[in-house]
Amino acid sequence: MTNNPPAGYPRISPYLNYEDAGAMLEWLTRAFGLVERQRLCDAEGKVRHAEMGLAEGVVMMGCPGAEFRNPKRLGQVTQSLYVYIDDLEAHCARAREAGAEIIEEPGLQPYGDLRYGARDPEGHHWYFASRVAPD
Repeated sequence: MTNNPPAGYPRISPYLNYEDAGAMLEWLTRAFGLVERQRLCDAEGKVRHAEMGLAEGVVMMGCPGAEFRNPKRLGQVTQSLYVYIDDLEAHCARAREAGAEIIEEPGLQPYGDLRYGARDPEGHHWYFASRVAPD
């Protein structure tokens, strides 16, 4: 019998498309602390599918082909991710040091999260938060 979802995967996983998924694997590790879980390349060595993890979360990514245009090229936001982390100030400093464009400085949200926003090199928006209000 198979498990659905498979062991080590959440029920829902975002899938991001990148023009250069290989470069983004390195950048997301350096800037946001994600850990590479899987990398599948074509015959020329281009990353076609990859997976990164952070705690129990998984982000899948790939390159859909030459026709694909990332949000940066489109000039518009196509989606955003919301990620809970433990040390928001240190995480924001790490992202800034790695060259992430901070689109929203750390601030308290009305629903009880301390949050900041960053744009990755291909234009995807990432929001990182730590819960500060009691549940």
